[in-house]
Amino acid sequence: MFKRISALLLAGAVTMTMAGCGGDGGSGGSADDGKITMGFSQVGAESGWRTANTKSVQGAAAAAGVTLKFSDAQQKQENQIKAIRSYIQQKVDVIAFSPVVESGWDTVLKEAKNASIPVILTDRAVDSADTSLYKTFLGSDFVEEGRKAGTWLTEEFKDSKDPVNIVELQGTTGSAPANDRKAGFAEVIGADPKFKVIASQTGDFTRAKGKEVMEAFLKANPDIDVLYAHNDDMGLGAIEAIEGAGKVPGKDIKIITIDAVKDGMQALADGKISYIVECSPLLGPQLMDLAAKAVKGESIPARVVTEETTFTQEQAKEALPSRQY
Repeated sequence: MFKRISALLLAGAVTMTMAGCGGDGGSGGSADDGKITMGFSQVGAESGWRTANTKSVQGAAAAAGVTLKFSDAQQKQENQIKAIRSYIQQKVDVIAFSPVVESGWDTVLKEAKNASIPVILTDRAVDSADTSLYKTFLGSDFVEEGRKAGTWLTEEFKDSKDPVNIVELQGTTGSAPANDRKAGFAEVIGADPKFKVIASQTGDFTRAKGKEVMEAFLKANPDIDVLYAHNDDMGLGAIEAIEGAGKVPGKDIKIITIDAVKDGMQALADGKISYIVECSPLLGPQLMDLAAKAVKGESIPARVVTEETTFTQEQAKEALPSRQY
């Protein structure tokens, strides 16, 4: 009997240790002793931006003394729902996640609410009509990012009387940044009929898919003036396709992207990308601050917008030496 009890105690200790290293097992939250346990479900690792975002969250959690239970959804909603349910069962103090798509979250969010676990949306929003299912949404204004991209384009071609043929590499279908960046861009360029989006397709926010789709765009549309990519990685993949087709990115085809990760900024400094709208991935410190307030029951804003800028070639050259991501 003693051996059996000892074995059970040892198994429990191993499970708790694994949870501290990001495993799925483990005990519940510990806010009563002043320490917070957070369950965080990340979209995946589809881009340089996402990698920087993950590092920011993990680093900020360590600095704040927050126990982080981390899961990578690999771009699948079902994986995120499974992770959130696991966090609920473990009785974490707070749940944060970056939803892979906007729709289909009400059921699992109601489960978290019923368990009295506050939820924070990071980077991406959900389209639930019941905003009581989450405490706050921390992230960029994706519609405004699209508007900024469109505003630069209209200014760049303001003196042109010829049609401006645009191809668009969208983000993951159904995701908030893809929907909103498309809408904001269309809102601005729609005021002038010379701007024509002749092809628009998802590149799933990845470099490989961006290259693949851009190759198809180039074969089907010989006269492309502008590429609008919803993130840097797709734009970087598209550059490979453009160069492979014997064209000069930034000259033969103007390229606008969103994110401003280091690889994208280097391409901008080199003149291959024409303009970048920033979307900062460094949300970790703000997330930990909001989590602490949510666990204490303090009032927090329903929407926290991150401050961001835009970059031209010269501005990219200035910013690159001190760029954190």
